[in-house]
Amino acid sequence: MIEMTMTTIWRVGRLEGGRLATELREAAELLRGGGVVAFPTETVYGLGADARSTAAVGRIFAAKGRPADNPLIVHIADRRQLDELALSPSELAETLMDRFWPGPLTIVLPVREGVLSPLVTAGLATVGVRMPDHRTALALLALAGCPVAAPSANRSGKPSPTLAEHVIEDLDGLIDGVVDDGATGVGLESTVVELAGERTIRILRPGGVTRESLQLAVPGAVIDAASSEAPEEAPRSPGMKYAHYAPEGELELVQGRPEAVVRYIREQAGAAQARGEATGVLAFEERLGLYAADHVYSLGSESELEAAAHRLYAALRGMDAGGVQRIWAEACPERGIGAALMNRMAKAAGHRIVTV
Repeated sequence: MIEMTMTTIWRVGRLEGGRLATELREAAELLRGGGVVAFPTETVYGLGADARSTAAVGRIFAAKGRPADNPLIVHIADRRQLDELALSPSELAETLMDRFWPGPLTIVLPVREGVLSPLVTAGLATVGVRMPDHRTALALLALAGCPVAAPSANRSGKPSPTLAEHVIEDLDGLIDGVVDDGATGVGLESTVVELAGERTIRILRPGGVTRESLQLAVPGAVIDAASSEAPEEAPRSPGMKYAHYAPEGELELVQGRPEAVVRYIREQAGAAQARGEATGVLAFEERLGLYAADHVYSLGSESELEAAAHRLYAALRGMDAGGVQRIWAEACPERGIGAALMNRMAKAAGHRIVTV
């Protein structure tokens, strides 16, 4: 049984400089003292705890209902902290840090033995580390003065939170506090990479740093994507093994020629409505008016997939709030951040993907 607690909310959206630091001081003290605190990043809200403390990290797993073999990403505010956590980074790792930190890139590195709680690494010899590009996150991490393990601040398997309200909806009474600084930016979790030698970058989880951006940063590098983990393997990164990002209703991802996609979704939604089921559609602005489901959410223009990434999780949570039982989502091209968007939608759909 999870022990309930009073969840404090610190609203810092309009604060700057010293006023921001003053408001964050209590949250930082809680982190140093073994507490669990949700905070915004440029990707999604994270649920933080001192990565060195097994008791504190254990509270993350308890609050989220997260499987123990799913490793956590460690967040830092200063590159100098890396020396305490990981063995000497390679030249390729240094190049990626120079280009993308702070930012939505997690790099898997060899971990220093005995520094972090074994719950953080899930027994692996590596740890994923990133430096978020968010003023409040960086201020909180600096004040806490410790490496902070922080998965997304939601119940495991549910859509990740892009607003403090989403965190409270899932975790109120289960965590010590939430730092509320409004909506996050990217809307999808960080890209996670591991490095094989000096010229190979393997994408374990696509995210805000795209394959194309990595290639531009290291023109001669070989960039590939890891396949899904075998069931018996411990995942090397969050988001590789378990079902994630799922709404309560059954979601189906539909790809093909636009006119065929619209026809299929209209037919399926109509049949579901005739059965008395509440229906929902996630569609791009170009075709939004063609659907007559009970709940239709815009992902923005198909030519601006960054907007779709930003809107996805809030839309899925909106479907839950509306009691939607059957959902259909239009697929998108897997270029740029579209690769991460398709990755999350496929996982939210439990890989129910239809080609028409």
